[in-house]
Amino acid sequence: MTLLHPASGKVRVKGVLSCTNAVLHPWLKEELTAILKTLPEPAILLSPEENRAVWESWRQGLKTRVSLLADLPPLRLLLIWDNLAEHKTPALLCWMFSQGILPLQTPLGGSWLNMAESIQRIIVRRALDGQHPTTPWQIIDWLEAVAHHWNAHPTPFEWGGKRSVRRKRARERRHALGGSGACTRKPVRFRQTTLAKWQRAGQVTH
Repeated sequence: MTLLHPASGKVRVKGVLSCTNAVLHPWLKEELTAILKTLPEPAILLSPEENRAVWESWRQGLKTRVSLLADLPPLRLLLIWDNLAEHKTPALLCWMFSQGILPLQTPLGGSWLNMAESIQRIIVRRALDGQHPTTPWQIIDWLEAVAHHWNAHPTPFEWGGKRSVRRKRARERRHALGGSGACTRKPVRFRQTTLAKWQRAGQVTH
């Protein structure tokens, strides 16, 4: 089980043998409560109408909206997670709303939008590549140890970043050929047509 804070890169993990609601929900409540304690209290008190508008602003464009509580506290935390049935139980959602937590679910087939998936791949690769664990508890110990080591020097997760800039520059250096997947690093010279000459000279009529 994993919770990631993208801005800092710090991760909270818990190795388990099963991830039923009876296991997941208590752990989530414990960790989220601990996270809320580290956050500053809202500096500006809003009216009930303004406060609800803040909550709703984060739900614009959603096709399915869960009913919010009639009396909402200030919004303090956004929780992004997968669109799974165990994430939609009324008791868990009502608890989150009452704590000022708004859960937002990634689209079906859009788990790549959940950065926790990325940190899980990093931790698993570092813990298990080239290793031969013999028990589930050994796997859990290794994963939690790697997560602890990661938190000593975490890497923030950002949309875009340096890699995105490098990819953009690489795309700009390539020129598509005839609408195909092939490309060239030098633009193809096109022969000027009479029509193009007329267009530049302003001599085209309709």
